[in-house]
Amino acid sequence: MAAHAPLHTTSAPDIHSHHMPVPRGPLLAAAALIIATLVGVATIRATGVDVSTRSQAPVVAQRALHFEDMPNGGVRVLEALPGQAPQPLQVVDAGAGGFLRGALRALVRQRRAAGLGAEAPFVLTARADGRLTLVDPATTERVDLESFGPTNAAVFAQLLAAPRPAPQR
Repeated sequence: MAAHAPLHTTSAPDIHSHHMPVPRGPLLAAAALIIATLVGVATIRATGVDVSTRSQAPVVAQRALHFEDMPNGGVRVLEALPGQAPQPLQVVDAGAGGFLRGALRALVRQRRAAGLGAEAPFVLTARADGRLTLVDPATTERVDLESFGPTNAAVFAQLLAAPRPAPQR
């Protein structure tokens, strides 16, 4: 039997057998950027510097408010007036009260964790730049209400627009 010559086949080059160098410049630049970012964040957190990019726009409306749950799922809103007992301002029905309750939940949880009661009112503030915030002065916690969209923020904006309660004598 005659020996057959091996058939010569061409195949695709084996990419695993070839060394493909990684450019060092971009790799080092990416590593330096990551390290600089981590160092910057650590420095800011350690020093407590306020990095808020929002300016303190002028206050256009502000109210001190108490909130009471109602048996039907609604929320009674009372305005805290200086030198008086809180006065009824508005009742938020159960549908809209769901978002209002949710926004208050974290603030109330912080009060309970700090051993505080419901005596101090929350402060609802509208600013000229459109920000709407609910702040708990007792714990300094804050909820940026505009973050939840215009429909949800409108529930709180209505509280600012409501007529002031008549003073009780």
